[in-house]
Amino acid sequence: MIELDYAHEGAVALLTLKRPPANAFTPDGLLLLQRTVERLNGEARVRAIVITGDGPKFFSAGADLNTFADGNREVARSVAMRFGSAFEALQNARPVVIAAINGYAMGGGLECALACDIRIAEQHALLALPETAVGLLPCGCGTQTLPWLVGEGWAKRMILTGERVDAATALRIGLVEEVVDKGASREAALTMAARVATLSPQAVGFSKTLIHQARDGVPRSAALAVERERFVDLFDGVDQREGVNAFLEKRAPRWQLSQVMQAEHMEQETHR
Repeated sequence: MIELDYAHEGAVALLTLKRPPANAFTPDGLLLLQRTVERLNGEARVRAIVITGDGPKFFSAGADLNTFADGNREVARSVAMRFGSAFEALQNARPVVIAAINGYAMGGGLECALACDIRIAEQHALLALPETAVGLLPCGCGTQTLPWLVGEGWAKRMILTGERVDAATALRIGLVEEVVDKGASREAALTMAARVATLSPQAVGFSKTLIHQARDGVPRSAALAVERERFVDLFDGVDQREGVNAFLEKRAPRWQLSQVMQAEHMEQETHR
């Protein structure tokens, strides 16, 4: 059974969670998602990833609970690792990742969306982390990422009381960045992804890593120092001159995709 539909043309890759009826995750599906993201990281021409759910009702209902029915501890450990590895890969992906939330995003489904850089929800979408209702807890980075996005209070409401959040509330509390009509999230996300592809690959890559420093608890003074260094580092490549001169000459810039991989290598060296 197909669990992930994959297609891309040029700069934008589209990943569709596809496991009827609710696009629930299995260990194999999570591994496939992780490996797909890792492969896309190595394709410099891919600048953005859009991830959505198949059908009009579900983004993803999260884990397939049949996996946990017999209470096997080792199975639980294995599945937790798969969830964590897949969503950390998504969170740390080189391309900009946009979630098109086309319906219910529950449990691991919401955690998948939380791992994306930007979330666009359709107006009928419902979002929740209901794991505690079935004797579980979020294990795909949800307990750590949700408070960073919406604050401790709303994270506790959703995780500790099982509260479901509609799209309008999600927009108000910062859980999603945009709400669109039913059936419109995919195209809205693809349009946003196309905008990403018009920007400097190196500047976007540096900026994404810098933004994540705030999440990772890097002291402000240290983060600001890195910010200034990365600004200067842009002048080592051709994109900075190309971008400025294209603007002055009133034309579209012609970016060098090789700068993406150079930027990624520099960030890896920084964290060693």
